[in-house]
Amino acid sequence: MDKKYKLMLLALACCSGSMSAQTLAQARKWFTDGDFEKAKPVFQRLVKQAPSNANYNYWYGACCYETGETSEALPYLEKSAQRKVIDGFLYLSKAYYDLYRFDDAITNLEDHIYWLERKKRDTAEADSLMTKFRLGARMIRGVEKVTVIDSFVVDKKDFLAAYKLSKESGTITSNLTDSMVCTRFVNEMNDRMIEAMPNAEGETKLYSSVKLTDQWSKATPLTDLNDTGENLNYPFMDSDGITLYYAAQGEGSMGGYDIFITRYNSDDNTYFRPDNIGMPFNSPYNDYMYTVDDFNNLGWFASDRRQPEGKVCIYVFVPNETKDVYDYETTEPEALAELAMLKEIQKTWSDAGKVRIAKQQLAQIMYGEEEQKQRHDFYFVIDDNAVYHFLSDFRSAEARKMFQSLQQKEKDLTTLRRSLEELRSQYASAAQAGKAQMAPGILDKEKRVEELYKEIETLSINIRNTEIKSLTN
Repeated sequence: MDKKYKLMLLALACCSGSMSAQTLAQARKWFTDGDFEKAKPVFQRLVKQAPSNANYNYWYGACCYETGETSEALPYLEKSAQRKVIDGFLYLSKAYYDLYRFDDAITNLEDHIYWLERKKRDTAEADSLMTKFRLGARMIRGVEKVTVIDSFVVDKKDFLAAYKLSKESGTITSNLTDSMVCTRFVNEMNDRMIEAMPNAEGETKLYSSVKLTDQWSKATPLTDLNDTGENLNYPFMDSDGITLYYAAQGEGSMGGYDIFITRYNSDDNTYFRPDNIGMPFNSPYNDYMYTVDDFNNLGWFASDRRQPEGKVCIYVFVPNETKDVYDYETTEPEALAELAMLKEIQKTWSDAGKVRIAKQQLAQIMYGEEEQKQRHDFYFVIDDNAVYHFLSDFRSAEARKMFQSLQQKEKDLTTLRRSLEELRSQYASAAQAGKAQMAPGILDKEKRVEELYKEIETLSINIRNTEIKSLTN
């Protein structure tokens, strides 16, 4: 080969190597600056050229994870962790967490912490993640069996417009304050309000007000709840006037907003320590605005899991009377993860009859609620094929009489709840001696409310059974 030609090839090789080094250096800078979209194609090319290079696998896998391609990231991050890349363990643990492989997430995060300690590096971030990972590992062992009948994606900025709640459930409104969305709940009687508002530090907290004649009292912070998390928001009070749902970040949250439940303690005018309601309602993403419409037997909540920026998914489900969970030991891990993340809502449809009735009810709400209210006296589901709107619809005289009793009990419940709310308002502003005097009456009314709910539920079932029996004879 000509000497001049050899020198030319050598120069080209050196130039190519220099350009490659420059490209790598630029990609690493993009990576460090958080510009993962720019860095990703460079690392993708490099890892194809050198598949066994641990750092290339780490950088490309991390870029994929940061740009939302978790499944694509997994094999590259696994290879980097096998080669003991310290931050490869970190990213791999995050990827496993997002895929609901919580035990694998914990194992890799432990390896990450081990190497950080050996290198005498700070472990604070990893320790914080470990708290979330362990919460996920506990929650996956108690995934609730809930029938989710529908889901639809809407714009996040006006997601509340998608909620179709009965007037008996109260009203929810939103308020934009300094680019922060805060929501407000007002009960059916329009005499009690719980709202989220920013405090002096700009963090949202929950406040309570009661109606005094024709104006609201000064908002009182719910200190016993506000101290348990960060940015409390999206409150909703159940129709029992006791159970409160809201969303919060920080302590006890899997990531972003999680939904919590608490109950009012009339003994000392406080709320019990809140509990995370668990999966499938909560996820590593933002989950919030949980509501239960007892009148229509439907629940609603919002989540941005698997959604693009600016969008949110609204899930509609059938509330359970008592919590029932999947058997962690006998359910396949992959199937349990899909149920927990609501990957396919059809897989929650274990009771076809429940699904049909709930879908029928949802359709009634979505497409004909106002029209039906104008033309019908009431809305009472007998079975999958029959919905009654007038007393004359009943064929069974006994069922008709029982339904009239049901209507009276529902009126009694409304009256009792109003009386209970008034008594609670008086209790809140009373002196200690007055509170002691009113407490037994409040407890008695709360017990009667609970009894009435059970009586109404039992009577409704008996009405249906009696009417169905007359239809089949």
